Amino acid sequence: MADARLQTFLAALAVRPLVMGILNLTPDSFSDGGRFEGLGAARAQAAYLAEGGADILDVGAESTRPGHTPVPLEAEWARLAPVLAPLVAATPLPFSIDTYKAEIARRALAAGISVVNDIWGLQRDPAMADVVAEAQAGVVIMHNRETMDRQIDIVEDMLRFFERSLAVADRAGVQRDRVLLDPGVGFGKSGAQNLSALKATDRLKSVFGLPVLIGVSRKRLFGEMLGLSVDERLIATIAANLTTLARGANVFRVHDAAEHRAALKVFEAITNA
Repeated sequence: MADARLQTFLAALAVRPLVMGILNLTPDSFSDGGRFEGLGAARAQAAYLAEGGADILDVGAESTRPGHTPVPLEAEWARLAPVLAPLVAATPLPFSIDTYKAEIARRALAAGISVVNDIWGLQRDPAMADVVAEAQAGVVIMHNRETMDRQIDIVEDMLRFFERSLAVADRAGVQRDRVLLDPGVGFGKSGAQNLSALKATDRLKSVFGLPVLIGVSRKRLFGEMLGLSVDERLIATIAANLTTLARGANVFRVHDAAEHRAALKVFEAITNA
């Protein structure tokens, strides 16, 4: 079942921009922590995102916001186990699992998840690439840094990081046509570096020839830039996503699916007029 959904996702990816709806099962996410814990709330939010036009749903059970407290593997799985299989059964969309732990990814893929969204780009858990390859799953390789360094050229750092990640993926047998790249806005970057990373969307496309996923929904970047609270950052999020769409981005990881689907529809209508 997961493979059929993955094929649907990959086919759509080749022809139009896609919306990835965020479904947090965490008590401490920066935007909606604690709101969707439990099967009932998670199922309702999944249905809401699907009705709003999401193409894929990204489920996570560990917050990775700045300053987060790491969650042990079994605690993370305890949040996911009661929810994943019923969600997959109730929702026809493909799902991705937001985790950097190979064992969580393995269990999630067995429950019907189609894509692994790894914030450490296959470089944190040495078993992750093998898990993805064995399941013939999709994978989002995100750029990340242990520490922020304002002096480095963040774009060159991203290029070197992705080269290492793709080498890991190739050695494990991960299929290139199932790989997406994510510049990792908000992860180990200053505000200026976040902007440079977004501006480099077209460079990532030209260097690697792979789809690019953008995850800027409601992020601190907009609070610092515009003085907006988390709940006031939708317009800024859409503006950033449309800017990167014009530079070749393919998938947008967002909390607000319906609003982004409308914005993408207008963008496409003008582009294709």
